[in-house]
Amino acid sequence: MTSFQNPGGSGVIEEQATALRQGQGPLRDRGSRPPRQRERAYRTRGSADIMKPSLGGLIGKYVLLVVVLGIMVFPFLWQLSTSFKGSGEDIYGFPPNLIPSAPTLDHYAEVFRTIPVLDYARNSLLVGVGTVITNVVFATLGGYALGCLKFRGKGIVMAIFFSTLLLPGEVTLTSQYLTVKSLGLANSLWGVFLPGAIAAINVLLMAAACRMIPADTLDAATIDGANTMQRLRHIVWPNIRGMVSVVALFAFIGAWDEFLWPLVVLSDPANYTLTVGMNYLNSNFGSNPRVIAAGTMIALVPIIILFAVLQKQFFKGVEEGSVKG
Repeated sequence: MTSFQNPGGSGVIEEQATALRQGQGPLRDRGSRPPRQRERAYRTRGSADIMKPSLGGLIGKYVLLVVVLGIMVFPFLWQLSTSFKGSGEDIYGFPPNLIPSAPTLDHYAEVFRTIPVLDYARNSLLVGVGTVITNVVFATLGGYALGCLKFRGKGIVMAIFFSTLLLPGEVTLTSQYLTVKSLGLANSLWGVFLPGAIAAINVLLMAAACRMIPADTLDAATIDGANTMQRLRHIVWPNIRGMVSVVALFAFIGAWDEFLWPLVVLSDPANYTLTVGMNYLNSNFGSNPRVIAAGTMIALVPIIILFAVLQKQFFKGVEEGSVKG
């Protein structure tokens, strides 16, 4: 019998076998494999995938998104542009020109010359940081009690918290002022801070986050000998950190932007918060909206920085609820 040998044939066979084992297919088919098609973001006609919108629905969704984005973002961009425009530029022209032809920082310098911005910002920062700390601590404890514990009268407590959300702040303004004045805290930063030290909405948010923790997990920790603080530290806290960032952000923004209450309780300009101090610009530079716009941008800077830092945790906190291992 005659045998035909192919020089080097065994090497080719071994190479193809190795390629097959690695999931690459035969060498001769590598270049002929069709490219993978990109999955469409919308549902085609006759498709049974109801989780995807139709082409018209997708277009309408993006159109609505652009409209909402314009409504929400345009005022901020207009204020920012106005703060940099010179006195000779038209700020009310249509269509609006958002790019200043000759940008200037004179209006920002005028704000710093007119009011002690740094002192007012320090006062607002002290009130804001204190409000964040107390809201995070007390809202976490209250949320844990309402969301995880069982006690008599729990429904009544929840009803009281919900009822406070129905009352506008102006209704309780007089009673709050009389309380703060009786404590000797009027015309002080303590008087500004005290009414916002704990907010009912933050307690309810933390209660909703704590309610997502399975009761079996807490019961197992109790059986293992964990006390209340250990359960809070090792079980509750890791699962509500996202919601804590939401509460912290809401508390800081509320304290930083508060205007009516500091205006009522403060009479000494040395204790003014930044929002009350900026009101002085409105009364003295009402005819020059460029200076007012510059002051508004200065007041927004800390909030923008805080949100930029916590935005990941903020959006994660709304969806967070599962127990981490």
